[in-house]
Amino acid sequence: MIARIWHGITPIEKSDAYLEFLQGRAVPDYKLIPGNRGVYILREHRGEQAHFLTLTFWDSLEAVRQFAGEDISRAKYYPEDQDFLLEFEPTVVHYEVY
Repeated sequence: MIARIWHGITPIEKSDAYLEFLQGRAVPDYKLIPGNRGVYILREHRGEQAHFLTLTFWDSLEAVRQFAGEDISRAKYYPEDQDFLLEFEPTVVHYEVY
């Protein structure tokens, strides 16, 4: 199994709206991909910012490719992300799960 981890930062005042967006748009997209084994959204408030981690689990790297495209290390963003995120990290990380 493969874990994929993405990180993003929003202003604290937009964190609730961004969480709702993730739950309504991103999480369903993940779950539609064959081989997705779970989606978790983690949030931490740090001062005036909220840090988000999206932790997804996949059967294989091929399942990740079906979601992310050929270059699985590139982060996937939605057009709406520009309304929330303070920066756009270009990559994500993957780990084998044991």
